[in-house]
Amino acid sequence: MALCLLLVSCGKGTEEPLPVQEDTQPAQEDVQPAEEEPQQTPEVILADGVYSAEFRTDSSMFHVNEANDNRGVLTVADGKMTIHVSLASKGIVNLYPGLAEDAMAEGAELLMPTLDTVTYSDGMTEEVNGFDIPVPYLEEEFDCALIGTKGKWYDHKVYVTGVVPLLEDGEYTAAVTLSGGTGKASVDSPARLFVEDGKITAEIVWSSTHYEYMVLDEVQYDRVDEEGNSKFLIPVVLDEDIAVSALTTAMSEPHLIDYVLHFDGATLEKKADA
Repeated sequence: MALCLLLVSCGKGTEEPLPVQEDTQPAQEDVQPAEEEPQQTPEVILADGVYSAEFRTDSSMFHVNEANDNRGVLTVADGKMTIHVSLASKGIVNLYPGLAEDAMAEGAELLMPTLDTVTYSDGMTEEVNGFDIPVPYLEEEFDCALIGTKGKWYDHKVYVTGVVPLLEDGEYTAAVTLSGGTGKASVDSPARLFVEDGKITAEIVWSSTHYEYMVLDEVQYDRVDEEGNSKFLIPVVLDEDIAVSALTTAMSEPHLIDYVLHFDGATLEKKADA
């Protein structure tokens, strides 16, 4: 009896028609393929002019000469960017703004080297190869292939960052702050700045006659005066904290004291030509 009731129950369940679901899908011919959004190339937002910029690569064998602190000269003209970099030696003989396989194709336009002279912190000079490299966009990697003296092409990734206006050669002034030490010493502010080929040298005048030399990036800079308060000429950058040390003889024994200098770019003023 239970089995019969179960069968009757199941039979009743199947007698009721299932609800009809409307087909909400459009006909195949009505389906339009989704349009792919065109890839956006980052726009150049720099005004035409000349800038200093960092040039970074993925290789320890392919880099800016150490004398130039990883930086090159970025030129913007008619919305197109090109950076000139001086390399470590003459070992790289050509570059190509793209992939190595394209560089080897017939008719590929290779970047030819220039002969650059670099000056190291110890005063020594050297001739190296430099290149003018097209920059498609900033802050993102792009392809740059190279070939060395052995005649083999290699792919590399490079990018350009840290763009700042390149100052014209001449004399400037800028406010400078000094921190660290005992807090008793100070330096003259505003300080005189001298710009040549985009590199900035600052004249540091201390409030004491007892400083004998300064140390910056492991390079010693001796005082440039013989009388009056201690005066030095050191390379600097604007708007960055610059760690330096200075040897003072004001104590019972000479002491090398750590300081931080900061030059305010917003206060930069160019000295009027005479």
